Amino acid sequence: MKLHRYDRAKILSHDESDEGFLTVRAVVTKPGVYPYQSSDGTIQQELKHPEDIYSDLTIRSCNAKPVTDDHPSEAVGVDNIQALGRGLSHNDASVQNGGIMVSFTITDKALIEKVLEGDKREISLGFITDLVSEQGQYEGQNYQYRQTNVEVNHIAIVDQGRVGPEAAIRGDSSAWQVDRTDSKQEGGSTMAKVKIDEQEFEVPSEVKSKVDGLQAKADSYDQLKKDHDTLTANYDAQKTELDNKKTELDNAQKAEPKQDAIDAAVENRIALIDTAREHLPEDFEYKGKSDQDIKVAVIQTQDEKFDAKEKSEEYINARYDATMSFLQDSVQSSVGANQMKFPGSRGDDINKKREDRMNMKK
Repeated sequence: MKLHRYDRAKILSHDESDEGFLTVRAVVTKPGVYPYQSSDGTIQQELKHPEDIYSDLTIRSCNAKPVTDDHPSEAVGVDNIQALGRGLSHNDASVQNGGIMVSFTITDKALIEKVLEGDKREISLGFITDLVSEQGQYEGQNYQYRQTNVEVNHIAIVDQGRVGPEAAIRGDSSAWQVDRTDSKQEGGSTMAKVKIDEQEFEVPSEVKSKVDGLQAKADSYDQLKKDHDTLTANYDAQKTELDNKKTELDNAQKAEPKQDAIDAAVENRIALIDTAREHLPEDFEYKGKSDQDIKVAVIQTQDEKFDAKEKSEEYINARYDATMSFLQDSVQSSVGANQMKFPGSRGDDINKKREDRMNMKK
């Protein structure tokens, strides 16, 4: 037996044509478990499974269907379309945004004014379905029946606020869906159950829808806050990394030797080797030796027991200068055929090297 069902969604946006017609594009139904109230007043949970809702039969049935002002008391067909029709859906029904989306145009002036003034801003889908008794769970919700062979009959524009604007965001779950086993019978009681702190309360369906809508709004806020926190953390991490790279670059630029310092270091190195050659063996290997290594070797020509280990650079420099002064004085005071000859004034050279070294440290 075919049963009539009604789902709700919300008109979130619309376009007006030059002729004054109003075109709306909206999701009219979604998969999920939803409460339906039968004609005897009982409430049952029914599953809209994606395999059923997204079937070619259901999607095609959303195309070229009448738009009505509220739900009529009978199914809309060729015999009553002139009296009940206020517009028509387009032929663009497709699966988008987690449900079936379709465009429709309202052509009735009075209904257009109600929508624009905000009196009617919600969509209620009228359809027929085969209901199969089936116990199960879908996405954490228990159900007792499954809707199959869903065929849309009409798209009704209904009063604003009947279930609340927040509730409409939740699509099918935003309102109680009432069945009718015949085209004349209206639904019965609208009492629903709300669970608060694990305790259930019976409330009017409008209150239940309002609670559901507020919960959806809270869930949406929580998700937005999580997204914001994630983006903020990523931004802070990238900014910290960028700041660190900038600091490394600044330090590298500061540490990079200037050309004048490079030239002076080369000249001092050459002068040191020239001077050391006069006191070190001819086979002494200068390659790979630091300035300090060469100075230590010169010192050890006069003091074989000299150990440079744990000696500071300043100590070695001072000891080297003292050694060179001693060598110079020894040569100048020596006589005979074995006298060592220093070209030029070595005292001046040593003093000049000492000054150059002090300048480099500055």
